[in-house]
Amino acid sequence: MVGDFERFDMSRRPKSQWLWLTVVTWILSFPKKLRHLAKIKRFNVPKRMKPPYFLLCNHNSFMDFKIMSAAIFPYKANYVVAIDGFIHFERLMRALGCICHRKFSKNVSMVRNMLHVVRHNGNIMVLFPEARYSLSGTQASMPESLGKMVRIMNVPVVTLIMHGHHINSPSWNIGNRGVMHVESEMSLLLTKEETQELSIDEINARVAEAFQYDDYAWQKEKNIRCRKKRRAEGLHRVLYQCPACNTENKMTSEKSILSCGSCGKEWEMTELGELRALTGETEFSHIPSWYEWERANVRREVEDGVYSIEGSVRVASLPNSKGFVRFSEPGRFVHNMSGITLNGVYEGEPFEVSWPAATLNTCHVEFKYKKWGDCVELSTNDDTFYLFPERPGFAVTKVALATEELYRYYEGSQEVGEPVSQLSVEG
Repeated sequence: MVGDFERFDMSRRPKSQWLWLTVVTWILSFPKKLRHLAKIKRFNVPKRMKPPYFLLCNHNSFMDFKIMSAAIFPYKANYVVAIDGFIHFERLMRALGCICHRKFSKNVSMVRNMLHVVRHNGNIMVLFPEARYSLSGTQASMPESLGKMVRIMNVPVVTLIMHGHHINSPSWNIGNRGVMHVESEMSLLLTKEETQELSIDEINARVAEAFQYDDYAWQKEKNIRCRKKRRAEGLHRVLYQCPACNTENKMTSEKSILSCGSCGKEWEMTELGELRALTGETEFSHIPSWYEWERANVRREVEDGVYSIEGSVRVASLPNSKGFVRFSEPGRFVHNMSGITLNGVYEGEPFEVSWPAATLNTCHVEFKYKKWGDCVELSTNDDTFYLFPERPGFAVTKVALATEELYRYYEGSQEVGEPVSQLSVEG
């Protein structure tokens, strides 16, 4: 542990949501549904499916929570929520039925609390297994232990896949673009009997197939236009590498234009969410294709054994719900073929925290977090660290991609024990 702090009590059992807070949730959710003309289609799921069941949702913006609340009406639910959602509001969040978790940590208390929800509270257990807002409007990495969790829960599994929420409020420029006619599909993925009959691999395969979505393809298919003049601002945080000259960390964005500060090439983001080069060839008109090209480049560095990023970072930690502890001295962040290491000093005491590559299937990144800057978020069982690079041009998106590619690289070369508690979500 870094510092002598009171730690968040992860083992405390979740309560059923207070009734008046359930009503407040509905009051906040249905106007949002109406404002965006949201349509919820149901497949093999009755309009009022009775709990308990396990609800898996994709994750693109905060609107997910409100549409999900409308979809499960009139029943209560418990939710797994990241610890920063509890800051200064722990009592309220617990009354809402929230279960606290540190993302991508291995705390078995979360699993016990989820089981308590279906076995004792008899409620819907809601999980966002991607654990973070999607960076590109497509499926994010999910833990293999999800299948184990489904098996242990022993209740029906329902999916809620939402479309258009990333277009309305992308993770790289959170706001409200007023996108109308968003859609969701609520489907029965597994019956209770199937959760016991199918193998873990078969369960994971079904979940992975259900989570295939692409908000930009959906936008084009539905002819949904975003007329906001600043629709591309922030996109360079995800598309950090220029496909024209291959230079990294020189991309910028302003209004509807994405540009490279190295070669000068520019692309316009159209009202339909496509990219169009203002001069020369349009290398990628589809934003997720550009993002996956970057991933392929990172994968090549990993396979060649040369991947490495390091630099000085400002450090803030979140040991409990009382608020952030901001360290006075910067730390040293190193990400290489071995994994991630953070070295620093807190109140005169040096510390080192490491996350081996073979045990970390992904990591969470934030853009302009709390207006402090872009950051990498990493957790242990007892603390969560928010690391803000001091060096300009330090792409946290590349760190996220490399974390996933390093995990895949080592996954086939050695046995890596991943307990069920590796599951992580975002509220």
